[in-house]
Amino acid sequence: MTYLPKPRLHHPSLQRNAAGFIRRDYEGAVSTLCAGCGHDSISAAIIQACWELDIEPHRVAKISGIGCSSKTPTYFLSASHGFNAVHGRMPSVLTGANLANRELLYLGVSGDGDSASIGIGQFVHSIRRGVDMVYIVENNGVYGLTKGQFSATADQGSKSKKGAINTDAPVDMVGMALQLGASFVASSFSGDKAQLVPLLKAAMTHKGAAFLDVISPCVTFNNHEGSTKSYDYVREHNHALCRMDFISSHAEITVDYAPGEVREVHQHDGSVLRLRKLPEGHDSGDRVGAMNYLHACQARGEIVTGLLYVDPDAADLHAHLDTTPVAFNTLGEGELCPGAATLEAINADLR
Repeated sequence: MTYLPKPRLHHPSLQRNAAGFIRRDYEGAVSTLCAGCGHDSISAAIIQACWELDIEPHRVAKISGIGCSSKTPTYFLSASHGFNAVHGRMPSVLTGANLANRELLYLGVSGDGDSASIGIGQFVHSIRRGVDMVYIVENNGVYGLTKGQFSATADQGSKSKKGAINTDAPVDMVGMALQLGASFVASSFSGDKAQLVPLLKAAMTHKGAAFLDVISPCVTFNNHEGSTKSYDYVREHNHALCRMDFISSHAEITVDYAPGEVREVHQHDGSVLRLRKLPEGHDSGDRVGAMNYLHACQARGEIVTGLLYVDPDAADLHAHLDTTPVAFNTLGEGELCPGAATLEAINADLR
């Protein structure tokens, strides 16, 4: 529980990074998510990536919306700036913060409900404008906080906990990010830490809109037969007699496979995820090629993981708007209120 504080005293021999911090300095509160939730694995990967990059926690701003995924910033980087926005409005809040202070590293944490449904318009415009951020979608295909309804990314034909079949086509956020002009697009799996941590590190050092879609199975509402994003822990020969409000502990599913390989990840409910890691020779600078490869794999029922596309010379929103090179929040009254003559000149340029 979050009211249980973590110990503040640490062994003096714990390894420190170049910034002088131990890994525990990047942690947050104790997670209140279901035991075994993939979101906690993503939080752990963010902690590891920030520690390895020697990022000072107070130089990070973490912003989220509403949902299980949007709760997770509480569980990492407790010494950073944080803002929990309303449902689907994380991108606009992050954009405003970025325009006010360009000197922070912005982590936008969202979910498939927060970004692919009520917030899809905000997602679209923040990506196309090239806001300098790391946009992380923790994708489980279900509304966990409201008891397991299909989200907009749920696969067509998948079955809900109550047995309903999803007849709607899913929203492909990776494909949308590519089409909208994101300069860094990647996909991963919460159980593949060996792949996820390097992708997060690359996204955090990228200048521009970096989008990372992470499949993160829900252990509570997507752990049944017929789900395509399940993560339930059921041991062989162990029969669940009934389902009650008690949520038992679950085990994390991890994978380790080489570039170019397809790995069938067997979920505990019997369903299978087919993950294809991008091959070594994939040209991450070809946006059209990335889109074609993504669609070809989708036609085979495969989920592509890895860095699909990156533009190393991308410009961000500040470059597009030609803003001042200093952070807005450091400007004084003289710069922010230059007088009537300056205002008249601005208005004349707009006529």
